[in-house]
Amino acid sequence: MLFCITGIDKADSFPLRLANRDAHLKYWADSKSAKVGGPFTNEDGSVMNGSLLIIDVADLATAQKLAKDDPYVIAGLFERHEVRPWKWLLGPQA
Repeated sequence: MLFCITGIDKADSFPLRLANRDAHLKYWADSKSAKVGGPFTNEDGSVMNGSLLIIDVADLATAQKLAKDDPYVIAGLFERHEVRPWKWLLGPQA
């Protein structure tokens, strides 16, 4: 089942994002659940300020557990963080 995980960074938290980025990327690569993902950015793309992931796991409880254990979440990066069931309709499925 697919789930969309979004996080919006706290104000002025770019250094915190960078400090935890390698651990975040490794965590999701090791989970083998991520289908697509990447950061939200400012208008010119120069500053990352949030995250979007689409993951494929068995159920909502598993998605919530994975999201809760994300190094970004543990570090307190996000002002808002959400996990929602998601249905793929457009674009090639990976």
